[in-house]
Amino acid sequence: MIFDIAKFSTHDGPGIRTVVFLKGCPLRCWWCHNPEGQVPSQQMVYTKEKCLRCFSCVKVCPNHAIKILHNTPVLLMENCKLSGKCVDACQTKAREIAGRRVKVDDVITEIEKDRIFYDESAGGITFSGGEPFLQPIFLQSLLQTSKERGIHTAVETCGFVDTEILLRASRDVDLYLFDLKAIDNEIHRKFTGVPNDVILTNLKQLSKIHDHVIIRFPVIPGVNDDEDAVCKLGEFASSLSGVREIDVLPYHPLGTEKYNRVGVVSRMPKIDPPSKAKIDSIAKELERFVSYVKIGG
Repeated sequence: MIFDIAKFSTHDGPGIRTVVFLKGCPLRCWWCHNPEGQVPSQQMVYTKEKCLRCFSCVKVCPNHAIKILHNTPVLLMENCKLSGKCVDACQTKAREIAGRRVKVDDVITEIEKDRIFYDESAGGITFSGGEPFLQPIFLQSLLQTSKERGIHTAVETCGFVDTEILLRASRDVDLYLFDLKAIDNEIHRKFTGVPNDVILTNLKQLSKIHDHVIIRFPVIPGVNDDEDAVCKLGEFASSLSGVREIDVLPYHPLGTEKYNRVGVVSRMPKIDPPSKAKIDSIAKELERFVSYVKIGG
């Protein structure tokens, strides 16, 4: 189950890449910019700005799952069976279904269309999400097939996954992009919904057997951007043999509107992104602990 394939990405690993987004994630980060990737099943997405209020969706829904309220078509989630009739009837694509089932061959065929760009830029394929390791058999097949085709592979993971599955995939993963939100367990639990003991253990184990792991550190104002939090993350990273790089990712609110589209209430308060001076300061501090720090993915 995937919810997007993004081409010509330059922020998810080296070179020009195709990013395949797998659906489902065990975390509920307050700042998540892909809320449509959190649940493992399909979801109805409604973009009210595109809606013409023609109410064709109301007329064609076989389950009477859409009603008109204040001149707006409102989805009754408990009645929706995702028939797709409303999607087909919507001329402006105000309604879409997030998530579709695909086979390994479908994905590989799409990936190979841009093979020339990977070869010329030392790029490849990145599997992201959601959390890719929540679909371990599908992911492993994708990784193995990509490697057989000579395509560079990267996986972005939150690390809150089965250790054996994570390590078993390492022979077919050229690069791990390991998201690390906070070292403090209580802060991590509050803002992601889960503790970080499994995550830290997995990162330790992975760094022992794989020499190309990049830590991705999302900087969230008021959550993990104070000096103590940054130093703790740097100290932990310096203890890992397979980690030589940290990518500092400044918070941005670009995914905020997506929550309304999938009918989920965002817990993230309205805050400004960190200033360039703040990010530069954090990057400089982390340079004390690892050999290379990059701002951005």
